[in-house]
Amino acid sequence: MRPSLTEKQQKLFNYIKQETLETGMAPSLRTAAADLDISHAAVAQTLKTLEEKKYIRRQGRYSRTIHIFDDTGEVDPGLRQKLIPVIGRITAGLPIYAHQEWEESILVDATLYPGNDLFALRIQGHSMKNAGILDQDIAICHPRQYASNKEIVVALIHKEEATVKRFFLHRDFIELRPENPDFKAQTYGFDDVLIQGKVIGIIRTPQGMDPANPHSAHEPYLQKNGQARNSAYIVSLPPQGGQPGKSFQGDG
Repeated sequence: MRPSLTEKQQKLFNYIKQETLETGMAPSLRTAAADLDISHAAVAQTLKTLEEKKYIRRQGRYSRTIHIFDDTGEVDPGLRQKLIPVIGRITAGLPIYAHQEWEESILVDATLYPGNDLFALRIQGHSMKNAGILDQDIAICHPRQYASNKEIVVALIHKEEATVKRFFLHRDFIELRPENPDFKAQTYGFDDVLIQGKVIGIIRTPQGMDPANPHSAHEPYLQKNGQARNSAYIVSLPPQGGQPGKSFQGDG
């Protein structure tokens, strides 16, 4: 059994738990100090005590990621969220300009999508449908500037057009291959393509769902200006030529 908390410790613990539920992340020390009308040092010391008593676990000394434990000593299942920005709309057909749109974000299970600095992009088009990526899906991406053959990547073409395709490196060119026979593979010079990230999962929003095949394994939430908008569903990314599954474990 965990040691009991003092009134001040319980107040900070409840505050952190509520803020994490509402925003998807723990408040900064400065914000917590201002909201609770206590000193920055008092917040830092109380967080240390909460960690020693096994009510929380901080992910690194300076990280705002805080894991909150329930009475069984496990991470509270309601607080395993991570807020990921939806940074723009991209194409899964003919590439279009990837605008930087930051007013929308999506709250997902952090155990399914580990890693830092993940970003999301909204799919427009049908060229990747045989990989389980449909029009209006949200692609969860791990940022990186390299790719291996057959990976599904976010590629920036000619430094201004973004697209999601399977990546293939040839001796003299790069091939970006769709997963739909109605679309042709495109080839580019090495200087024409910049890899922006690897697609590690797909969130299916109600707008893009087939009612006969919802793949409803988990239910993250789209948020706009901090408010939940509607539920969404995680679907898997199959290997080339495979069929999409019902859930996906992000590999970061």
